[in-house]
Amino acid sequence: MRNQTISEDDFQRQTDPTYMIIKMVEDIDKCIHHILNIRQCDTIFIGWRSPREGWIKLNCDGAYKDSFDLAGCGGLFRKSDDRLIKGYSRKIGTYDAFSAEMWGMYLGMQLALRQCFHHLQVENDSKSLVDMITGKVKFNGNPPTLVCCIQEFLKLN
Repeated sequence: MRNQTISEDDFQRQTDPTYMIIKMVEDIDKCIHHILNIRQCDTIFIGWRSPREGWIKLNCDGAYKDSFDLAGCGGLFRKSDDRLIKGYSRKIGTYDAFSAEMWGMYLGMQLALRQCFHHLQVENDSKSLVDMITGKVKFNGNPPTLVCCIQEFLKLN
């Protein structure tokens, strides 16, 4: 206020300090309320669950490291008693994170076919990839080749 008194000719100092304090508290409350509204989000808890009896679960993933311009993928196969059966990982080169996710699923399903894992449940944390594979996403043109290959593996299962 002191600066406003000096720099603004038409500024009038408030004579009621109580009013000024209440006004400042209201402004602070509005500001805090605004910040809290911006930061609200949904929390989704992610966890691993065993597959049904007699089934094997493939949990696959992919990742991209920007600083190295490298991508990799991998996955784990577990039985219904949570016992680890097999794992895999591969450096796949200069791909983006989504391509790494696709490679992770493709290589896992390819390995499952070679190992004769017939009752296979596939899990991946990329909703976009899962939506593509299950047909919830419509393409303008042809879907990525790896998506088609994964869909073919699913038909065999």
